[in-house]
Amino acid sequence: MVGKQQAESVTFTRMNRICYKQVVILFALLSQSFLSCHSQTNTKLRQNTSLSEMAKAADVFLQTLSEKQKTKIQFGFNEEERYNWHYIPRSRKGLTLNEMNDQQVKAAFALLHTALSDTGFNKVNSIIQLENVLREVESRSSTDTYRNPGNYSFSIFGHPATDKIWGWRLEGHHLSFNFSSEDNRVVSGTPSFFGSNPAVVLSGSEKGKYILKDEAELGFALLHSLTKEQSKKAIISDEAPGEILTAASRNAMINDPKGILFKELDGAQKKIFLQLLSIYIHRYTKLFAEGMMKEIEEAGLNDLRFAWAGDQQPGIGHPHYYRIQGPAIIIEYDNTQNNANHIHTVIRDLKNDFGGDELLKHYKNDQH
Repeated sequence: MVGKQQAESVTFTRMNRICYKQVVILFALLSQSFLSCHSQTNTKLRQNTSLSEMAKAADVFLQTLSEKQKTKIQFGFNEEERYNWHYIPRSRKGLTLNEMNDQQVKAAFALLHTALSDTGFNKVNSIIQLENVLREVESRSSTDTYRNPGNYSFSIFGHPATDKIWGWRLEGHHLSFNFSSEDNRVVSGTPSFFGSNPAVVLSGSEKGKYILKDEAELGFALLHSLTKEQSKKAIISDEAPGEILTAASRNAMINDPKGILFKELDGAQKKIFLQLLSIYIHRYTKLFAEGMMKEIEEAGLNDLRFAWAGDQQPGIGHPHYYRIQGPAIIIEYDNTQNNANHIHTVIRDLKNDFGGDELLKHYKNDQH
């Protein structure tokens, strides 16, 4: 847990039959003593091992829920629902923020903060708040249910306090995180998706807000650092694809990798490349990000590629796309929709998405 307490307020629109009411939720990290106190009330905790902070937070969250809510939020780890992910606005299983009271929302976001860095956590909050901006941009009524910050849903797969293998998901419009844990260790945090529409807010009280600015600017910085000969390798098309290529597939792969190799860059360019890569993997906690980076390095840092498509100048009206691809990872960035003011980004772990095949094999073996 983080030593200093943090609190952020986000206004969520919650539906009460045909009416809406605005409630301000304070997102604060729960203290270690709070988590410990609640965890000690569960007599079925795994013996001879202390729960991870994530498992403790998940258990505390579950304890705040009614039995009816638990039937909505909990699934088996081997159920197909665990792979039913997407980043578009749609009806979802699980328990939405609209269906939680203030204490439950606070516990849900305490769970989220065990998995993310402060930067990643703040970006999640900003993406959720953009639903209010979209409601205004699209001239929807205050009672609109389509653009609603309360539509984000939590799901838990298994029993975090008692199961060796379990997982959980947070998902909604332009946001998805899929975590899997084994023996108190987070083995996967992907697929993960951050999106932003608008990419840059053009009017209203949030004018100028640019949530995924670092992802955009570092991509252009790397592109513009390349020599003419290097650009010929990196730029794979003058036209950007209309969407990330891996979409919401269960198994991500882009065949015939293209782009310039990491080993073909000079020292300064490699530094920018690694800064760009770091922006994505450090959405997670420092410990998990370091583990991801180690796997990327072991799979072959020199085999990473940077590919670009579309316009080569930033700004609204200039659709563009880039990706980082290697033996262990695919990262995609696309800004083409809404006159190139609508960003999609995704991280896919080619070995460990949804925990990977090995984790599922371990789970099935444990059931016998």
